[in-house]
Amino acid sequence: MRPDPVISSTRMSGRRALNEADGKGLLASFGVAVPRFAVVGAGGDIDDSLGGLTGPFAVKVLSQDILHKSDAGAVVLNVADADGVRAAIASITSQPQVRAARVDGYLVEQMCAPGLEIVIGAVRDRQFGPMLMVGLGGIFVEVLRDVAFRVCPITRSDAVAMLAELRGAPLFDGARGRKAVDKTAIVELLLKIGGERGVLMVHEGEFAEMDLNPVIVGERDAVVADARFILTDTVATPNARATSDVPAAATGIEYFRPLFEPHTVAVLGASTSATTIANTFLRRMKEFGYAGQLYPIHPKAAEIEGLPAYASLAATPEPVDYAYVAIGARAIPDVLRQAGGRVRFAQVISSGFGEVAEGVDLQADLVLAARTGGCRVLGPNCLGLYSPRGGVTFPAGAPKEVGTVGVVSQSGGLGTDIIKRGQWRGVRFSGLVTVGNSADLGPADMLEFYFADPKTNVVGLYLEDVKDGRRFFDLLRSPPERKPVVILLGGRSSQGRAAAASHTGAMAGDDRAWEAVARQTGSVLVNTVDRFIDALLAFQFLTLRPQQPTRRVALFGNGGGTSVLATDAFAECGLDVAPFRADTIARLEALELPPGTSVANPIDAPVATLQSEEGRVANRIFDIVYESALLDAMVMHINLAAFVGRGGGDPVDNLIQAAVRVQRTHPGRAHFVIVLRVDGSPELDERRRRYREMALAVGIPVYDELVDAACALRAVRWIEQHWASMQSDAQPQSRAHATLQESA
Repeated sequence: MRPDPVISSTRMSGRRALNEADGKGLLASFGVAVPRFAVVGAGGDIDDSLGGLTGPFAVKVLSQDILHKSDAGAVVLNVADADGVRAAIASITSQPQVRAARVDGYLVEQMCAPGLEIVIGAVRDRQFGPMLMVGLGGIFVEVLRDVAFRVCPITRSDAVAMLAELRGAPLFDGARGRKAVDKTAIVELLLKIGGERGVLMVHEGEFAEMDLNPVIVGERDAVVADARFILTDTVATPNARATSDVPAAATGIEYFRPLFEPHTVAVLGASTSATTIANTFLRRMKEFGYAGQLYPIHPKAAEIEGLPAYASLAATPEPVDYAYVAIGARAIPDVLRQAGGRVRFAQVISSGFGEVAEGVDLQADLVLAARTGGCRVLGPNCLGLYSPRGGVTFPAGAPKEVGTVGVVSQSGGLGTDIIKRGQWRGVRFSGLVTVGNSADLGPADMLEFYFADPKTNVVGLYLEDVKDGRRFFDLLRSPPERKPVVILLGGRSSQGRAAAASHTGAMAGDDRAWEAVARQTGSVLVNTVDRFIDALLAFQFLTLRPQQPTRRVALFGNGGGTSVLATDAFAECGLDVAPFRADTIARLEALELPPGTSVANPIDAPVATLQSEEGRVANRIFDIVYESALLDAMVMHINLAAFVGRGGGDPVDNLIQAAVRVQRTHPGRAHFVIVLRVDGSPELDERRRRYREMALAVGIPVYDELVDAACALRAVRWIEQHWASMQSDAQPQSRAHATLQESA
């Protein structure tokens, strides 16, 4: 952050905003185009002040007490000359709000040439820091809220994408008889405001909000006609960049190995006379087959749950890799303080810390005590760790297989749901960590580990609040290794913005920040546990193809109405179930499939068709589609209830084998997913479970409904497109200029 004398003097005077003249002076120092202007003091010589300026003029009051000048009647436009300026000042002075305000003077500036009005704004997000907004002026921003946000610093590609994202973007190119305007000038302006060396980053921490409204864009320039900068209450500490107080070794695997593969586990809170959560944890660890040493910690007991107990963490036979701590909150800091460097990681299950007002100081003491005692803290207010590679679990009956999906959850209970519901859907985990309040280690630390972890190919995050948002954002934006990230958000609310002083602030709810993060990092945002698991399942099994982002989908299955509804669902997800080309249709018709079969796409195959050749007819259908159709994904949907009482055999086994064969015959040609639909009867639920296991065993993800598959493939497309854009950004810069011409 670079100190600025104007900002400093404004703060020293007790003002909460720069006046417009100072704001425009700041912009001009960054190369931003602003109108030529003069400041006229009360009783000043207007003729001398206007020397060198030519009308028509805009005349505005300069007052720390009036943020919205037009609403106060404190702006007069199209003033011809000095006499007109005098009259305008007299008119402004007579306004009630102006009479009651502290007036610093009057801004007289040359009016901009007519052009397209846009709005550029900024707000300081509590998690991610400066966030930039752009939108078209007038009704587009005021009523339609047609705006785009990005977390700063933005790149040139971000700026181009922001303009293309606007629903009114065709106006830039001269729609409805307007002249085309200079989009490159807008991009350059956005970079001067929100780029790496722009106003918001150079003066990070100084501004709570900013409104440049309007910005007049012409055929060759973009000029800021009005500027408002609202200061933060105090100079905010700039959000930390991609750094951490974790030692450098923590970015590798070895630092966290004792957590995910602990040789020794201590458990605090187990009882000899009752079943506590710590007793349950000990039992589940033994049932799970943990092969290391378990050390119950108890001040008096000799044995707990059939295991020798120890009086303190300092008394265990070996140092402790992982401590599970479930004792009274106020006792925990001293226990960790006295560990004497013998504990690597302590997961504090107990509540009563920063999640309640009276526990804030206790949480700070907890972290300090842990550092004094030489350990790192997960939690407090969480449920535990699930690491099949290390034989560690907190839920009962969790799968023992080591998978490729790494999850961080700020909710312990939801972590259990993710493991168990994911288990039955086929998701297999490399690990799941609940981090609760994230007093010490938090989502960014675990994200960094999963990015480095060779056992993890997909990362899932349930988040409610990210304290080190800048580091988190930078990790997502520039990961050491490219892996899909799925984010399930809790607490998506804009209530904290309700009292915002500017238009930008009123539109920048928490959703806007996370949507910007998703667009800039390629992360997938979801809002239910089911959608979270749907996406994780797809990324676990499907090989992403950024060179051919998923768009064109073929549907094959039974149920005409189902296919129609599915086509709509896929279209809503940005996926295209378009009719096949004539040559593909001709080859499918030549198969002479049973009556009632439609082959145009969707391929609507009645039960009789699916039973043809005991389901092996699918081999020929799939071969034709894969060989001749324009295809990115194939979705086979089967309504199992349709086969009940129909005779002719059960073809599902052979249908699944046909899917396996076509994928092997045409590797990398298209994604393949299966949808198995049932009517809710126990018999069909059991058959679906069996068929699901069969498909998962050969690497094909299975969904319960077609809309679920559509949403999963939308997530796949989202990340494929982002990775493709990253590759494009790595090409020569001229590509960005070409995109400007293509964006509309």
